[in-house]
Amino acid sequence: MKELPKEPGVYFHKSKSGEIIYVGKAAVLRNRVRQYFQASRRRDPKTEALVEEIADTDWMVVDSELEALFLEAEMIRRYMPRYNILLRDDKAMSYIRIDLGSDYPTVSTTRRPLDDGARYFGPYFSTYGVRQALKILRRIFPFATRRVGGQKRVTLHYHLGLDPGLEEGRTSLEDYRANLRKLIAVIEGKRTAIVKEIERDMKRAAKAAAFEKAAKLRNQLFALQNLNKQIIFSDKEFLDISKDQALTGLTELFKLPTYPKRIEGFDISHMQGTDVVASMVVFTNGVSDKSEYRKFKVSERSDDAGNIYETLLRRLSEANMKKWGLPDLLLIDGGKPQLGAAIRAQEARGTKIPVVSIAKNNDELIIKRDGSNIDIGNLVTDRTKFVREEQGYFSVNLHPGQYKSSGHSTNLRGVRNSHTNDDIVKLIQRIRDESHRFAVSYHSTLKTKRQTSSSLDTIPGVGSVTRKKLIRVFGSASGVRAASEAELAAAVGPKLAAVIKQNL
Repeated sequence: MKELPKEPGVYFHKSKSGEIIYVGKAAVLRNRVRQYFQASRRRDPKTEALVEEIADTDWMVVDSELEALFLEAEMIRRYMPRYNILLRDDKAMSYIRIDLGSDYPTVSTTRRPLDDGARYFGPYFSTYGVRQALKILRRIFPFATRRVGGQKRVTLHYHLGLDPGLEEGRTSLEDYRANLRKLIAVIEGKRTAIVKEIERDMKRAAKAAAFEKAAKLRNQLFALQNLNKQIIFSDKEFLDISKDQALTGLTELFKLPTYPKRIEGFDISHMQGTDVVASMVVFTNGVSDKSEYRKFKVSERSDDAGNIYETLLRRLSEANMKKWGLPDLLLIDGGKPQLGAAIRAQEARGTKIPVVSIAKNNDELIIKRDGSNIDIGNLVTDRTKFVREEQGYFSVNLHPGQYKSSGHSTNLRGVRNSHTNDDIVKLIQRIRDESHRFAVSYHSTLKTKRQTSSSLDTIPGVGSVTRKKLIRVFGSASGVRAASEAELAAAVGPKLAAVIKQNL
């Protein structure tokens, strides 16, 4: 108890076996954790049961409550602690939605992200915390929360300094979007860079005698600098990642030259070779970084290894390496064929990034002696415990004694049997599950679009208005196909009728 710091952070309650049974956040770690063990404090039955089982407590210090909010959510999703009952209710998770590309951008919270072109941040397990955070950030970066139809005058929120006032042109759309980009940067953990940018702009405005603008920027600057006294979403700037046991364990297990700050996970999803897609998820400092996720359409074929090769070849193109940088570790969802394909893609591009795959059968990590760019020396010396070698491939079972998982990730999650590699297991499971979810989500979107598309959609010159007119006149796409060119001409004109008849 004496070692607990007075800073904000995330704490981990553990059982005797070392299993993480509860993850929580705190504005002051010392005060919050001590509350669990105060005899005078009344506790509900769930908390009483939790306290009885706590054998050890660990923690990670962060810069602010806002940062703790994000980190808590990520750690709950990674470790799935038994006492975090919020995990049993998906409705508890919230996302921040920003439709930057709209002609009237808004910032809101939602429980269900859609493929609607907007940017989503999350999920967060504390809806109340997210809303409080946005309340604070709105004072620094004014934004609209919804669009009211027919609204022509600015609302009260504009006069309170909380809204851009687009209705009366008090702020230009360009300036408003620039303001939202700064908000997004803060959410993504780039607060230090934004502080420097605002400070530079403030000095330029003052030098140009634009004192009103300089004063506004000064107020933004002070508010941002005081954020750590209130409640930030990302640990990318402030968190000492050497305290993340999973990243430390991966570094030691594979003898990586540095902590894997950026890990990329890849998976393929398709249905019998149709609507084939690949996902690339990114974990920065052990935390999912959704703004860096990417999705790929790949060749229509039922060949996962070939599709992984194509995906990695595109990912490691010169343009993408320049745009996205290089990862410190690649995690491929699949077995030896998929791993071999990823290695061939690296050889074709001339890169040497450490790469492993995770086999679905027994949930084991697969490493190739020649090509994975990993020092397998310490794995071989410890092979009697959890490493098997076969034809130049090493199968690494990070949960000894557990095989034949029934679900997609049952084994990797483990239950109460704690092993040395539990932290590594949970992180790898989290990345693999996320890459699978993202791939399946994109595949489902494409499949739905294909199933609801019409043969009329592919005809040059036939847009949504003409398509609706044709359906209204002839009843269906089949009716259009059966119509004569003269009948089509009567509906849409002779020139387009000839094109439709030719295409159908």
